[in-house]
Amino acid sequence: MLRTNTCGELSGAHAGKKVVLCGWVQARRDHGGVLFIDLRDSFGVSQVVCDPSHSSAVHGAAEKVGREFVLRVSGKVRRRPEGMVNPGLSTGEVEVLADGVEVLNSSELPPIEVDDRVVAGDELRLKYRYLDLRRPVMQHNLRTRHVAAQVVRRFLDANGFTEVETPLLIKHTPEGARDYIVPSRIHPGRFYSLPQSPQLYKQLLVMSGVDRYYQLARCLRDEDLRQDRQPEFTQIDMELAFVEEEDIYSLVEALLKELWGKVRALELKTPFPRLTYRESMERFGSDRPDTRFGLELVDVTEIVADSGFSVFLDAIKRGGIVKCINAVGCADFSRKDIDELTQFVAVHGAKGLAWMKVGESLEGSIVKYFGEDVQKRLVEAASAKKGDLLLFVADREKAVFASLGNLRVEIARRLGMIDESAFRFLWVTDFPLLEFDEEEQRFVAMHHPFTAPKQSDVHLLASKPGNVCARAYDITLNGVEVGGGSIRNNRPDTQSRVFEALGISEKEASGRFGFLLDALRFGAPPHGGIALGFDRIVALLCGTHDIREVIAFPKNKKAENPMDGCPSSVDAGQLKELHLSVKE
Repeated sequence: MLRTNTCGELSGAHAGKKVVLCGWVQARRDHGGVLFIDLRDSFGVSQVVCDPSHSSAVHGAAEKVGREFVLRVSGKVRRRPEGMVNPGLSTGEVEVLADGVEVLNSSELPPIEVDDRVVAGDELRLKYRYLDLRRPVMQHNLRTRHVAAQVVRRFLDANGFTEVETPLLIKHTPEGARDYIVPSRIHPGRFYSLPQSPQLYKQLLVMSGVDRYYQLARCLRDEDLRQDRQPEFTQIDMELAFVEEEDIYSLVEALLKELWGKVRALELKTPFPRLTYRESMERFGSDRPDTRFGLELVDVTEIVADSGFSVFLDAIKRGGIVKCINAVGCADFSRKDIDELTQFVAVHGAKGLAWMKVGESLEGSIVKYFGEDVQKRLVEAASAKKGDLLLFVADREKAVFASLGNLRVEIARRLGMIDESAFRFLWVTDFPLLEFDEEEQRFVAMHHPFTAPKQSDVHLLASKPGNVCARAYDITLNGVEVGGGSIRNNRPDTQSRVFEALGISEKEASGRFGFLLDALRFGAPPHGGIALGFDRIVALLCGTHDIREVIAFPKNKKAENPMDGCPSSVDAGQLKELHLSVKE
């Protein structure tokens, strides 16, 4: 071996011992002729002392090294002098007095700092990702990802799951986001799709007799990117035979409890709280609410219907609602502050933001439109007191929920109300099976078309599809959806009725999902499952919301990799082989 120890394991117990270390030069400092080198590997940092009075040859060699040089250092471990111990390093009580310094490789001046204290811009970090990944925080994140994956595998194996790989080249079955497609050289004009998830295959595995399937599945979606999305990502994918919702809830809670216990040494309290989709939207304006703070939405539609404020009345007449948030203690917000909040809700679809400040009485330009009785009822409904600020949005439900749901988070962020150390898991249940798409003027699946409706609602599929409740559930954490799943349709007649409600004809269903429909006719067991976002879970375990921080080689917001230059063009010969031409 080139080394006897790593740079992160030396302690007082090693004092007096000869060691050999290998790593990168984090920094080199000259203290009155004595050179100090911080040598770094993925395990930590050790201080190396090159003293000319001990070895002039070693000192001479050390003078020539620079940042990110790769060194092999031999020497004796000694305790640091009194007052020189570095409590910020795990190796901070010792140092290595160098007997030999060998340059294994030199380095040009790095274009970015390999230092957690100086973080480069996103594009530079992605372009020089191999340097960015050397930073201790990134090494920690990758290690955490590895540990989390091992915990998941051990837990699921102990609970009777079988890990099965599903294909990456699959049939195009359009639903949900756009697929990435792959042209077939052997079959001109025909294409494979890359899987958005293994949904159909995991159902088929259960129908094939695999009682409990799982996979750390790679998924690919061609969609516009945000901070928490990537074109390729990883799911903890599970499917189980002969289960109901409660089985899934208890299993997932036990898995997450194991993850947080083993990775963060934190004890999660189970069972997790639950909210129905409707209650979650009414109270928080979101189906993935952050419950670490209050600022809940209050419905005041009936109260303000007795006012003379035309903005509210017009919205109600059009079938809309009026809700408010009590921004506790925010009566001192300036007009500029309120204007900024008005602009904020506009981004999320609100046409405006009405407000009242609570003093000895209600204050604000719209107060004159409300009688004393209505004002009193508003204050009581919002549990408001002197010093509070009431913020109102009146519109269609969708716009009200989106605008106020995001506004409550923005206000909490501004006021420092969010406890970043808390982990508040929540199940959201009883989703609508279908939702109406205004652009396409038809019903679409809220999750996917294989989700089972509640048995009590099946008769509504033809007459009132929007009222059908699904056997679907999401698991959320601190305002982030970390997983979603459902009990599936295991009877062909129910699956066909769902397709009909979605406007998918029998012929179209056969063409798109014929292999699944065939399998359903041969004794498919009751089954259900869930997919947990592995990248998001690891990010939250690492204390970040950006999944790029826990993915080794992510893409930027344009779905490009600045490091290797993909996506890239291909030559004319390859296009000809694939029977393709590119239209500029």
